[in-house]
Amino acid sequence: MDKKLMNRGIRRWMLALTGVGAAVLLAACGGGGSSSSGPTPMGALQMSVTDAPACYDHVIVNVAKLRVHMSDDTKTGDGDPEWRDIVPANAPVQIDLVNLTNGELKDLGNASIPAGTYRQIRLVLASTGNTVTPVGGTAQPLTTPSGQESGLKIKADFSVLADQVNDVLMDFDACKSIVLTGSGKYLLKPVVRLGAKPAGAIQGFVTGTVTSSTVNGTTTTTTTGTLRSISVSAQQNGTVVRSTIPDPTGKFLLSYLPAGTYTVVVTGSGVTTSGTLDTTRGAATRVIDSVPVAASTVSLNTSTTSLVLSPSAMSTVTGTITATTKGGNDDLGDDARVSAMQTVGTRLVEVNGTRQDDDKQQYKLSLPLAAPELQLFSASGLPAPTADSANAAKYTIRAWGPGLATKETPTDLSAGPQVVNFSY
Repeated sequence: MDKKLMNRGIRRWMLALTGVGAAVLLAACGGGGSSSSGPTPMGALQMSVTDAPACYDHVIVNVAKLRVHMSDDTKTGDGDPEWRDIVPANAPVQIDLVNLTNGELKDLGNASIPAGTYRQIRLVLASTGNTVTPVGGTAQPLTTPSGQESGLKIKADFSVLADQVNDVLMDFDACKSIVLTGSGKYLLKPVVRLGAKPAGAIQGFVTGTVTSSTVNGTTTTTTTGTLRSISVSAQQNGTVVRSTIPDPTGKFLLSYLPAGTYTVVVTGSGVTTSGTLDTTRGAATRVIDSVPVAASTVSLNTSTTSLVLSPSAMSTVTGTITATTKGGNDDLGDDARVSAMQTVGTRLVEVNGTRQDDDKQQYKLSLPLAAPELQLFSASGLPAPTADSANAAKYTIRAWGPGLATKETPTDLSAGPQVVNFSY
């Protein structure tokens, strides 16, 4: 499987507040006396970075440091003494997020900080060395939004316990975190999930090609192409918990999953045949339902029983999201997000998602027209997939974001590309 092609999937990256080097860190904490006259209880916090699925060939960030604070007031000044810094060794550290996949971590430094609950994080990047390379393109500057030069503001809610090494994952969705404006600039506006670092995982294999057939009279022509991108996600109730892309062998690993039951969703878009990319072709969505996860790795299949995705024509949903505050500003719309949801069997899953252009306030989603296919998990082997024909080309477009109530509009792509607008 072509590594470069596979790396063009929807990519997500995460910072892990993880416990490595516990003995050294705890020694630095200096004990945990909690009396009013004693020292402040301290806990150990170490940060590292990994990537799960990017819509880009490269996403390079030059990390100077991370800052954490117990207050949730995003206007807290840079000079506030309650900020706690975590600085990478030999900072700034330049990281290509596209190279970190399937749960791999990269160390971003560690610190001993006061125990307590932290409400915000600021990711401080160096002023240079941050770039994004579109698929097949050249490196472009990756900048931060106006007003966030002192650090990208991220809401948080995690606890640091005294005299312990504390494990927390900060999962960045890079594809949704990078916004291409109408003026051609790339902005980094983090979309993150925070949580513990559990031991559960799901692994499996998927084939990176699709085969389609056309009939002309008595002649049948079979064409095999390579999918430009494949994304695999573990979802619960339509919410993506983790996602990744397959490696060059087709293997994927959805790591750091809390115990529970998951729906695995596999999508593919863009087909290259004889060196020519056709973005109007892709793959039918594959859903593996009821996958149980505990504190170990669950295997869906083996390399000899890889998932083979069915071919599908692709269509699009485009639109705008306008959100006006009482003061007449449309700033809320700048952070709006949109997801294409689809019912497969009895499950509602996310097939694709994006953010809208900051300048034009427009979005675009590419979606398969073919019927989604369902398999129920079995430890003894997955059964043959069943096509859910009743839900072919039928989606619910969901708009949401910080400060915005969730809105949904059903749409049917069997009649052609659709326009779905939202206003608040």
